[in-house]
Amino acid sequence: MKIKRNIYLMYAISFLMGMVFYAPVASMYRQARGLGLGQIALIESVSFILSLCMELPWGLIADRIGYRWTMIASCGVLLASKLVFWRAHGFGMFLLERFLLSVSIAGSSGVSDSILYLSCEEKDSQKVFGWYSAFGTIGLVLCTGLFSLYMSEDYDLAALATVGSHVLAALLTLGLREVRPPERECRDQLRDFWRILKQTLLDRRFLLLLAAVTLYGETVQTVTVWLNQNQYLRCGMSAQTIGWVYIAVTLASMTGAFSQTVTERLGRLRLAAGTILLAGILCAALAVTRSAALSVGCVMALEASCGLVSPLFSQVWNRQVRTADRATQLSIFAVIGDVISAGGSLVYGQIADRTLSGAFWLGAAACALCGAAVLACRRYFSGGPEG
Repeated sequence: MKIKRNIYLMYAISFLMGMVFYAPVASMYRQARGLGLGQIALIESVSFILSLCMELPWGLIADRIGYRWTMIASCGVLLASKLVFWRAHGFGMFLLERFLLSVSIAGSSGVSDSILYLSCEEKDSQKVFGWYSAFGTIGLVLCTGLFSLYMSEDYDLAALATVGSHVLAALLTLGLREVRPPERECRDQLRDFWRILKQTLLDRRFLLLLAAVTLYGETVQTVTVWLNQNQYLRCGMSAQTIGWVYIAVTLASMTGAFSQTVTERLGRLRLAAGTILLAGILCAALAVTRSAALSVGCVMALEASCGLVSPLFSQVWNRQVRTADRATQLSIFAVIGDVISAGGSLVYGQIADRTLSGAFWLGAAACALCGAAVLACRRYFSGGPEG
């Protein structure tokens, strides 16, 4: 079922959901509303656990009621979380906001990709995934600019503007058309779930690929979101300069829009393995440099290369689905990946507390191993431009 209307609506939804006007001051906003850094970290941990627990139930529900209604429900809950955030004061309200956000993330995980994948030709799916990600980035960059110009001193206005963009996103989900009609016949969905899980766990080569790609993604996430600011500070950059670099790094992630074009030139395997190995080199460079320009260049290159290859991996995961319960199987992939990400994040955090360079060297070693694992799993990248 190919529905271009769905694709355009999903692009617009991604753009609007990317418009989180308070993103540049998310931590300071919470602190201004009564939270300490320790409480923020605790809420983040609880949110991760909640998302992990709800991922599989949401996948089962989505395959039962249809992807359109699941997307509508997820965006509705996301809107509710933004409303709570706007009015939140103190630990309890922010914990409620994060609970609602976790429910929404778990609900849309796998479903948004499924809607896009089933609404386009398979050969175009990588391009569609890339543009979907790019529109979210465009929304974030635009609202960051508007925040800097008009809202930097008014956190309440930034939160209210975020509510407005999410109201529009929720309304647009009503225009989506179903790509997986709800089931009319009763069946043992739990039995089917265990069958899918068993099939996934028995495919050891695919598990190796999933682990490698997840660890690579966690490495890039850790470096470009958490460790980069410490790197900038030890290079002598000012807080104002770091703010402008944030926008530049965010723009660098828009390379996903060109993912399919680059893949057609390089081949799936070359792009996948080459990008991961390049990340290892960039991490090593960050470990030894004290140059602000080189550090910013490395972080931007990491963000750009990850944005370029992410749509390819989304396509690989969707091509691996061999059942009508697409959301369920993608949720299983996500849960396995979340467990790996949690372990990786913990290790990086512990090492970074001791030595920043050590965390970068660990990232370089991890990417080297992940690149080798991708090369060992080359068969999953066949069926298109050869590597």
